[in-house]
Amino acid sequence: MKQLKIGRYTLDNNLVLAPMAGITDSVFRRLCAKLGAGYTVGEMLSAQTQLWDSQKSQTRFVNQADPEPRSVQLLGVEPEQLVKAAVLQVEQGAQIIDLNLGCPAKKVCNIAAGSALLAYPDRVTKIFDALVTSLDVPVTVKIRTGTDAEHINAIEIAKIAEQSGISAISIHGRTRADKFNGLAEYDTIKHVKQAVTIPVIANGDISTPEQAQFVLKYTQADGIMIGRAALGNPWIFQQVRYYLETGTHLEKPCFNHIKAILLEHLDGLYALYGELQGLRIARKHTGWYCQHLNEGEKLRRAFNQLDNPAAQQALIEHFFANLV
Repeated sequence: MKQLKIGRYTLDNNLVLAPMAGITDSVFRRLCAKLGAGYTVGEMLSAQTQLWDSQKSQTRFVNQADPEPRSVQLLGVEPEQLVKAAVLQVEQGAQIIDLNLGCPAKKVCNIAAGSALLAYPDRVTKIFDALVTSLDVPVTVKIRTGTDAEHINAIEIAKIAEQSGISAISIHGRTRADKFNGLAEYDTIKHVKQAVTIPVIANGDISTPEQAQFVLKYTQADGIMIGRAALGNPWIFQQVRYYLETGTHLEKPCFNHIKAILLEHLDGLYALYGELQGLRIARKHTGWYCQHLNEGEKLRRAFNQLDNPAAQQALIEHFFANLV
């Protein structure tokens, strides 16, 4: 299994959990690491530190219980603001700072953040330089291929990253305009890999072991990043790793293993967010697990009617007892 090196850190493997807002909290990151991910990136945190007093922001801070290296992804447009936020997160235990130049959400792009920054290479250069010179931890970046089909500039941004001392670059194979529509393309990622020497991590529509193998071979990327395919299916990292190592498929997890992981996930959500918010977020995650279960839609509907954690957990126990 190929290792991935980011700055001073050599990872156990080159399978990465993508940062996803509202999803890849510390609970989900720990589960994915337990189930085969070599590296996990936290959900994006605004660089506007004046907003950090909210409970929502605080759940996105670096968590000392996270698997190492602990990574925090920052979203912002001003170099000084990003440096301040990064320094504070490093002081709390962040070991890698990741920059979000990939989010296509309208509310993000309207302030020229996320993937909108790709249209401003000069500003990107200032941001990269400021962070690399101000921090003693590796700085990485996640981008898209460009702003739209007529403005593909991932190679330009990657070269700026390399010249500035960025330690690795992750690329989603869509433009900002694409959002999540259509199919990801890997030619741009392949060309970026040929253009720079820093590690390149490929992202976009990697949902099966076969697709993971294809993307790695086609792009020659140093690693792959899996996002939406891990929802309700954190075992995908084990499955991909096994396939890459053996060329054969790992058996699907048994019902008891699925139940144990789901209950562990729910316990973590209640602890992180508190019971009220935790049970609401549990509905979202359980809905994703249900997509991979027989009678899953029936479980999802019943689960969403419950208004306390004990009842949610009891329903899970009952459901899997009947499956077995």
